[in-house]
Amino acid sequence: MATYREAKCRLCRREGGKLFLKGEKCYTGKCPFEKRPTPPGPQHGNGRRKVSEYGRQLREKQKVKRIYGVQEGQFRAYFEEADRMKGITGENMLSLLERRLDNVIYRMGIGASRAQARQLVNHGHFLVNGKKVNIPSYIVKAGDTVTVKPAKTSNKYFEQIKAMKVGAMPKWLEFDPEKLEGKIIALPTREDVDGQIAEHMIVELYSK
Repeated sequence: MATYREAKCRLCRREGGKLFLKGEKCYTGKCPFEKRPTPPGPQHGNGRRKVSEYGRQLREKQKVKRIYGVQEGQFRAYFEEADRMKGITGENMLSLLERRLDNVIYRMGIGASRAQARQLVNHGHFLVNGKKVNIPSYIVKAGDTVTVKPAKTSNKYFEQIKAMKVGAMPKWLEFDPEKLEGKIIALPTREDVDGQIAEHMIVELYSK
């Protein structure tokens, strides 16, 4: 994704909710959004015009793009692939986004944020089914195993991961910090994804 160089918390304020772009800080009282949840701009949300249905659909798309850190072209490709799949298009799209390798690393708790997880993948720290994968957008499948490369396990960062306690884990994933190994035990379903996402609005936007 193109580098966003402004404060990430401005994105949360722009979308009107936490996007959890800065890892643990987003869960603490130090999160700037807690103190200033109004949209950025000179008027801070006062006197803004009523948003049209199209505007709400567009904002929802922007929000999801920013949550997962993907560009417009990638996002459109996920929608088109989801539309070809059996089932509900919006739910298929979210499942594909969840199955990105950088998101899997984040969900397993190896990366504090998706941005950090993306960087770890880019640097070639992981194997999928024993083969090196350094593409953050790689889509995992049920049954895949994700491990830290043996040559990287002594790295100070991963030594800290080994000592961590496994927190709440999505039911479609499992992770053993001592072995630095995770497994995709099932494909993610709609209930595994943030309930505040209104994917039907994105489908309506792209279907026009």
